[in-house]
Amino acid sequence: MRINGFLGELVKSPKVCNEYSYNFVLFGSPSSSSPWGFSFYGHHLCLNIFFYKRQAVISPWFTGAEPNMIDSGPYQGTQILQQEEKLGLKLMQSLSAEKQKKAQVYKLLKDPAMPHGRWNHDDQRHLCGAYRDNRVVPYEGVVVGNEFDEEQKELVRGILNEYLLYLPEKARQIRLKQIEEWFHETYFCWIGGYEDNDPFYYRIQSPVVIVEFDHHSGVFLTNKEPAKFHIHTLLRTPNGGDYGMALRPLIPGGEQKYLWEG
Repeated sequence: MRINGFLGELVKSPKVCNEYSYNFVLFGSPSSSSPWGFSFYGHHLCLNIFFYKRQAVISPWFTGAEPNMIDSGPYQGTQILQQEEKLGLKLMQSLSAEKQKKAQVYKLLKDPAMPHGRWNHDDQRHLCGAYRDNRVVPYEGVVVGNEFDEEQKELVRGILNEYLLYLPEKARQIRLKQIEEWFHETYFCWIGGYEDNDPFYYRIQSPVVIVEFDHHSGVFLTNKEPAKFHIHTLLRTPNGGDYGMALRPLIPGGEQKYLWEG
C-alpha cells in the first residue's frame, strides 16, 4: 500500500494511486463457530480470506509492485517481493544444464513459439490471475520430488514459505508439510533467461498449490520490456481449495450452498 502511494507521487497521479485506495468487503459476520471471510483489494493487492472455526484459508491472492522499492521520502528503503525473486533465480541457476533446459519452457518472455493466448497484455505470462477461477493448467517443467537434490528442495520450501507468509506460523507449517507431501507431483517451470540481471517468470505447481512469479513491462512507468522492478506474484489452491470451497462438506448445509462467489 505504501509503495502504491509512492507510485502515485512518482507519476503525479495520487487520486488513482495512493496508500489508501483499497476496498474491504466483509462476507458474513465474524464468528468462532460459523463460516465468514473478507476480501481486501486494490491496485497490486488482492487478498481473499476465509475462516471456519480454527481453520483459515488465504487463497487466492495477488501481490505486485511497480516499482518494488521506495527510494525516497518517509518510507525510503521499503522493498517487497525481493526474496521470491532471489530464491527463484537461485533455484534455476542451481539446476544442471539438462534440467535447466527441461524447466525453461520458453526462452523469451514474449516468445514467438508461444501459442495464441499464452501471453496477454494484462497478465502477461500469468495463467492463474483474475477471472481464472477453476482454470485447468497443464504441468510443465521438472519434477521437484525426483529431479531435485535436497538443497534444491530446500530452496523450493523457502519460496513456498514466502508465498504463505499471510498465514499464522502454525498454519503455515501445516500447509508447508501438506505441500511437501506432494513433491512427487510438484513441477517447476521457467520462462526467460536466468543470468543475474535477466527478468523472468516461474511457476511451482502441484495438486495442492500453484504459485506464479512474473517480471512485467511498464504500466505506469515507461519500460516497454519486462523489468525486475515491476513484479507480480500470486497463489492459488487448485482442486477446490480457493475461497475455502474445500471446507464446504464440513459445514452444516454447506453442500447445498456456495459460501463464496469466486
